[in-house]
Amino acid sequence: MRLDKLLSNMGFGSRKEVRILLKKGTVRLNAEPIKDATAHINLEYDEVTVLGERVVYKEFIYLMMNKPQGVLSATEDRKDRTVIDLLDAENRRFEPFPVGRLDKDTEGFLLLTNDGKLTHNLLSPKKGVSKTYFAHIDGIVTNDDIERFAEGVTLEDGYLTKPGKLVILKSADVSEIELTITEGKFHQVKRMFEAVNKKVIYLKRLSMGPLALDENLILGSYRELTKEELKLLTEASSQ
Repeated sequence: MRLDKLLSNMGFGSRKEVRILLKKGTVRLNAEPIKDATAHINLEYDEVTVLGERVVYKEFIYLMMNKPQGVLSATEDRKDRTVIDLLDAENRRFEPFPVGRLDKDTEGFLLLTNDGKLTHNLLSPKKGVSKTYFAHIDGIVTNDDIERFAEGVTLEDGYLTKPGKLVILKSADVSEIELTITEGKFHQVKRMFEAVNKKVIYLKRLSMGPLALDENLILGSYRELTKEELKLLTEASSQ
C-alpha cells in the first residue's frame, strides 16, 4: 500500500495534508525519516510512525452498539439522528453501516461494520442467523401463541414467517416475552404479534447469532468487538 494512502486511511488527513506531514519530516519508516508519499508499505513487516506514534492499519471495524430509541438505523438522514451520528470521528472515517435495521422506537443490539461480505452473510436468508428480542406486549400472551409462533404465523400481507421460538416471561395484561427469529422482515416482531391480535409496546434486541448485548453498554454507547466475538460471528455467518 502507498504511504500516503495508508496515512490518509488511518485518519492523518487528506492526501494533501499527508504530503505536508511528510515534508515536515514527522513520518518515519522503520525508524528512518521518509518524505516519499508514493513509497510502498508492506503492512505485515514495515513499521510507520508519525511524531513517534505507531500507525496500526486496519481495514474493517466491527462495533457493537446499544441503540437507543429515537435514532435511525441508517447512515444518514435529513431530519433524524442516525446511529452513525453517535460514533466519534475516528470510527466514522471507516464509513461503517448498520447490519440490518432496528426500528426507530426499538432499542438494543446493533452491529455496525464496513465489512460488506460479513454483512451479506449475516443477513442472507439462507444462513438463518438468529435474533432474539425482549418485548412488552399489550395483551395476555398464552401457550397458544407459543404454538402458533412455532409453526410460523401469516402476516397481513399473506407472508408465512419461519418458525419463531416464543418464551413467556410474564403473562399479564402487559406481558413480557422473549422471541427468537431467523429472518428480518420489515417490522417483523410487531407484525407477528399483530397476527395474533396483540401489540408490541416496547421492543429491545438482545442478541444476534452468538453475540449478546454487552450489559455494560448504556443506551447510545458502543465498543469494538473482541477477537473472540468476531470469530464467533464469522463462524455463525459461514455455516
